[in-house]
Order: sequence, then structure tokens, then C-alpha cells
Amino acid sequence: MGAGDKISNAAEDAAGKVKEGAGKVTGNDSLEAEGKGDQAKADLKKAGEKVKDTFKH
Repeated sequence: MGAGDKISNAAEDAAGKVKEGAGKVTGNDSLEAEGKGDQAKADLKKAGEKVKDTFKH
């Protein structure tokens, strides 16, 4: 994985945290759940990067 992918995944994780926080503050359960989902997707992508990096070395 390239550095751009890692940055993109980190940005997706950060955006998910912002959505989750905004959902909590406003009482919007849908937005909170969407934020958690975005974070989960980013976490899966990060795990995939680690596996690929392991096999590169």
C-alpha cells in the first residue's frame, strides 16, 4: 500500500470519529452509526495494509 492509501484511510477514520461525535452531541443515532461504520471500514483497510506490508518483507 502506498502512503496515499494510508493517508486516505486515516482521513476516513478521522471523518468517522467526527460524524460519531456529532451524532452523539445532536442525538442523531443515524449519524452516530454512520460514523462508527466509517471507522470500521477504515480499520479493515488498515488491517489489510498490515497484511500486505508483512508479505512484502
